[in-house]
Amino acid sequence: MTKKVVIIGGGIAGLSAGIYALRSGFDVTILEGHSKAGGNCTSWRRGGYLFEGGMHWLTGSNPNEPLNKLWRTVGALDDQVVIHYPEPYFTLDYQGMPISLFRNVDKTEHHLIAISPEDEKVIRELCKSVRKVQGLTLPVIDLKGVRTTNKQSMPLSMIFTGISMLSLMNSLSKTPQSEYINRFKHAGIRDLLYSNSNAESGMLPLIFTLGVLTRGDGGFPEGGSLPFVERIVNTYLAGGGELLLRSRADQVIIENNQAVGVSFGDRQLPCDAVIVTADTMAVNSLFEQPLQADWLDTMQNSTKPTMVTLVSLGVNADLSQYPRGYVFKPQNPIRLADQEYQCLSVNNYSGDQFYSPPGKTALTIHLGGDTYDFWKQAKQNGSYLEAKEKIAAAVIQALATQIPEVDGKVEVIDVATPLTYERYLGNWRGSWMTEMTSGMKMQNYPAVIEGLAGLYFAGQRMQPPGGLPVALLSGRTAVQYLCRDTDTMFVSD
Repeated sequence: MTKKVVIIGGGIAGLSAGIYALRSGFDVTILEGHSKAGGNCTSWRRGGYLFEGGMHWLTGSNPNEPLNKLWRTVGALDDQVVIHYPEPYFTLDYQGMPISLFRNVDKTEHHLIAISPEDEKVIRELCKSVRKVQGLTLPVIDLKGVRTTNKQSMPLSMIFTGISMLSLMNSLSKTPQSEYINRFKHAGIRDLLYSNSNAESGMLPLIFTLGVLTRGDGGFPEGGSLPFVERIVNTYLAGGGELLLRSRADQVIIENNQAVGVSFGDRQLPCDAVIVTADTMAVNSLFEQPLQADWLDTMQNSTKPTMVTLVSLGVNADLSQYPRGYVFKPQNPIRLADQEYQCLSVNNYSGDQFYSPPGKTALTIHLGGDTYDFWKQAKQNGSYLEAKEKIAAAVIQALATQIPEVDGKVEVIDVATPLTYERYLGNWRGSWMTEMTSGMKMQNYPAVIEGLAGLYFAGQRMQPPGGLPVALLSGRTAVQYLCRDTDTMFVSD
């Protein structure tokens, strides 16, 4: 008799788990609380514009990357999907002079040295670190003890690369952001690096990001999140899976230390196993008794949320003369709650038929930092809409001063706060990733709770800092645990 699996959450992790479970012979139903699947990989339409709320670049877009095969397995990518590699991928306007990061690290090195010869030594050190991490990719490794149709193990070359990186990673993870960046004498280069890093996370995530983007990966699938998710959903449905939208799970039913079903609304779904891909930081709401596991305690005590207030604008102007990734310093810093933004980071989707009508431009401006409590209080005291209008007005004024074509041409305004992400996606504090704080380990958390059978976990929290690749891999791993426990052959990629 075919075993029934219920998956809580229809994000990338849930869809990945669903597809691999179907391939391995299970009967699968996914419960998704939102009106569409995709989770954090999302975008939305307003007034003829599409605003990208999730994907900015994709690890595994390059066919030579190990993850590319997995993206193809779940249907996200195929030979017909156009991948864009904007170049340069990031540009800071420093007093009218563009300072850029390129997809060729040699080009970046020469460009920065030409701008600031006095920083040559530290520029070369930065680029040397980027070159070192270029070979460090997310491995696709099978769970020990699982039977699989195509065994995947860690390549020796990757093991040696990882070992050689230990000293660099240890140094970068312990070096404060300000200490590293203030080695550079040129104020524009400092602004460039500050705009791409986080004070809490230090420099390690930035170096890894540069490594991905400069090894020919990190492209942008045409159309962004919506068609990307739609292709995965189609793969899942074509495999015979059931997807129930607007069906937020209320509780995992546990009997005799075994997951036996899920309740949602006035319904119950009996099953043989449950895979929870909802945010693990808020997982206890799904259980009558709080879960007990050392790894959950570690996760919940060490996780610092990455969140954003996303100001999206529809502009009745062609802004294609400006870079795709564009940063500038406004005349006056933008303030939101206790955050101060010395620079504004803009994603410019001009000329992209998916995001705006011809001759018009969709812009998204990311205001990072933990502003959840500010927005929560504003919601409670009735000033929420006013606060959104105020921050949008400040951003528009700064943009119009920097980009004259924006002045008087903004026809659509949308502000998504951490509360927006919390409301629609159920994310803890509305966060979409985990900050890699100083000294934090990039560990994989287990997908199981000892003593509870038939219960598995997946999602971007399962390995900090998270993101789409971790979600994809964790769904696959959860099904491998399921296959191992049920002595089922895992049908691999």
